[in-house]
Amino acid sequence: MPHFIAEYTDNLEPQADLPGLFEKVHQVLGDSGVFPLGGIRSRAVRLDTWRMADGKHDYAFVHMTLKVGHGRDLPTRQAVAQVLFTVITEHFAALQAQRLLALSFEMIELHPQLNFKQNNVHAFLNNQAG
Repeated sequence: MPHFIAEYTDNLEPQADLPGLFEKVHQVLGDSGVFPLGGIRSRAVRLDTWRMADGKHDYAFVHMTLKVGHGRDLPTRQAVAQVLFTVITEHFAALQAQRLLALSFEMIELHPQLNFKQNNVHAFLNNQAG
């Protein structure tokens, strides 16, 4: 963990630069000291069927979620979320100045007993560093 998920409207495809956003997100999360690099994952979900507001204009939106494992206190989660939302808004600032664009972001803490994972990437990265 964490997993960063960006759901975006298909009319943003050429301009959103989601790989660039993911690079920034991974940098922030990795530098935070809160999350191990081997658990950070990002993905985009393109929305081909959607409607926004009155449907009369070329609206667009990106809804982003950061799913994190249980165990970090609220002030820590808030600090990371605030830095991440700043990065998100800066990433989309030029695009938002050109078009109708709604951005939303939420951090979700997963239930400690209902979150299962198996990952050999942590060991791989530790061996690469050593």
